[in-house]
Amino acid sequence: MKRAAISDQFVAVLDSARRTAQRVEAEAIVLLADLPYDFAAIKKSLGRAPLVVASDKPDVQRCAAEDEIALVPLISEPETVQMQLSQALLEAIADDLLRPGVTVVAVYPGFEVNTIDTISIVNLTEHLVRLTARDLQRLETQVPLETLRLVVDLACEIGREGREGKPVGTTFVVGDHRKVLRLSHSTVHNPFRGYGKKDRQLRDPRTRESIKEFAQIDCAFLITADGFVEAAGQYLDAPAHGLTLSKGLGSRHWAAAAISKATKAIAVTVSESTGTVRLFQDGIVMLRIEPLDRAMKWQAFEFEPPPSSD
Repeated sequence: MKRAAISDQFVAVLDSARRTAQRVEAEAIVLLADLPYDFAAIKKSLGRAPLVVASDKPDVQRCAAEDEIALVPLISEPETVQMQLSQALLEAIADDLLRPGVTVVAVYPGFEVNTIDTISIVNLTEHLVRLTARDLQRLETQVPLETLRLVVDLACEIGREGREGKPVGTTFVVGDHRKVLRLSHSTVHNPFRGYGKKDRQLRDPRTRESIKEFAQIDCAFLITADGFVEAAGQYLDAPAHGLTLSKGLGSRHWAAAAISKATKAIAVTVSESTGTVRLFQDGIVMLRIEPLDRAMKWQAFEFEPPPSSD
């Protein structure tokens, strides 16, 4: 397979990444690549620092596999470079290529497409969320991946931040909302009733802020599969027959398990006591996400390329 040329600028960036990794005692160098380079040569140039390649491009993935380089396959989505790198780090942890709590040096095209020009030092916290896009895809649900990710991200924020300095627990039920409505009833006036869809979309920061405020009501939010808030303050009535949950899980989790078993919905709970987020499907905890004590810390790094030999 034809490999992309490694430019003088790329060589300078790699040299700086190698020296930076030594200085900060990084566990690895993560390369976000869009082109199929000679990854064996790149690995050799980095010295002792292990190389992890992340890419959504099939030809890049094949080259990394041929060169026997640790590979993180990414899902091809229209996201920012920082979002792609965050996904790469999460996937690398899920695949045991990186450990939570360590420091890594990331190398990626920050300014120009297909041009490796940026270095970042990234500290992965001990409580880094281990949820990945592939985890959500394994659920085999009719709820779109985008909607699930929006709900999970919001649940993690609530679990980490609470509200006004106080811990908050809540439940989201996503998808199959018509059947969920038949198996629930309102405990308060629905604060989202009467608003148009554009004012109830989960992507809207105002909607997410309203959800965080209403999360203090100890009931469930109903979210449609296409990402709109259908109702808040709902009490879930699905019968909790034939369920088996871990000891210590309270009524919120039993109700979430029951509604996920009685419908095709995914239920997402936030534990008030610990901030832990759980995803239920068919009455079973499918994913458990520990709360973030803090987000990943991005540290800018300035460098000067070595002088030209000309």
